[in-house]
Amino acid sequence: MSKVTGITESALYVDDLERSVQFYESLLGATQLIHETGRFCALRIVPGQVLLLFLRGSSTEPSDLGFGTIIGHDGSGPLHVCFGIKSEELKNWEDRLAELGIRVESRVDWPRGATSLYFRDPDGHAVELATPGLWPDEA
Repeated sequence: MSKVTGITESALYVDDLERSVQFYESLLGATQLIHETGRFCALRIVPGQVLLLFLRGSSTEPSDLGFGTIIGHDGSGPLHVCFGIKSEELKNWEDRLAELGIRVESRVDWPRGATSLYFRDPDGHAVELATPGLWPDEA
């Protein structure tokens, strides 16, 4: 059986694209790969992983690229995304969130040793920062 190598992209749908780009750049130090004003921005999170921010409603129709077509998609409501962090950097992340004025809504200390910090982005999406050990097959 063939297996995937990971999740290459994740997408969030936002009401104010520029505001959201600034939020994730400032929070994560993400860099812009592609920015199409009024439609979407692709942010490099770490090598091999991209966060796509789409202006809500801007991607419902197929996009003909000339060499292929991306099917339409969109999302609504408060979605969820989780970013992995190193255990030894948890305090630094708590301090960083406080510096940026981002309120941690919940901290969960999981039975397997992971810690998760939950907060909201400007569109109300549930953002999580989690240390290793969140899932049973992680150390």
